[in-house]
Amino acid sequence: MNRIDQTFASLKQQNKTAMIPYLTVGDPDVKSTLDIIHELEIAGADIIELGVPYSDPLADGPVIQRASERALKSKVTIRTCMETARLARERGSKLPFILFTYYNPVLQTGLDVFFEEVVRHDISGLIIPDLPVEESEEVRKRAHAAGVHLIPLVAPTSHERIASIASEATGFVYCVSSLGVTGERTDFYAGVESFLETVRQYSSVPIAIGFGISSSEQVARFSKICDGVVVGSAIVRQIESTIPLLEKEETRQQGLLQIREFVAQLKG
Repeated sequence: MNRIDQTFASLKQQNKTAMIPYLTVGDPDVKSTLDIIHELEIAGADIIELGVPYSDPLADGPVIQRASERALKSKVTIRTCMETARLARERGSKLPFILFTYYNPVLQTGLDVFFEEVVRHDISGLIIPDLPVEESEEVRKRAHAAGVHLIPLVAPTSHERIASIASEATGFVYCVSSLGVTGERTDFYAGVESFLETVRQYSSVPIAIGFGISSSEQVARFSKICDGVVVGSAIVRQIESTIPLLEKEETRQQGLLQIREFVAQLKG
């Protein structure tokens, strides 16, 4: 069974909601990413999204764009990100890893090689935000053959496409809480609850919500109506704020502890 399925099945038995942190691999460097993955696991993360840094993002707000710029300066590639998943596993991580990448790096790698590497590096899921469901058949077939979940994004503006997107989903459906790009928010799409009800109506897999969730109150709110909550920009901003600590050996543990405590507090 895929690690993502195992995680959601276990959490459902415990009547719990998945905490799904997102981080940009290589921000501020790969060694720090590995240490942060370890801290997230201690803090109670259930699944981790590993963001591939990309120079021309579609869905990323300014916080994640800055993280990508820092990682790209260190020459972090999609292969680096997959290798990071393998190294984290060697260090003892048991969590499912989801690779969040735009489609261009996948094409540049080549679909055959890409899926071989995904399997070899024990990655459980893929999120490709610029690959619409109407153009995803080839990738979906290859993902299915590899035992990897292709997790779709569905937005409130998807309207009549919600049914086709949700019905094709494996792993879980990633529901976008707000219109626009990622980033911390105080307000969400006004009809977010009815939107989530509609998605659940068509989905045979769990539903998770992300984009803009940045506080323990927001996590608690959506935990009541979703199977998973994704937190991205708020964690990436926390990492950004601790870079001066992470860069010095004598303060590194202090920076890592701040990240851990922030995520533990989000989870409540």
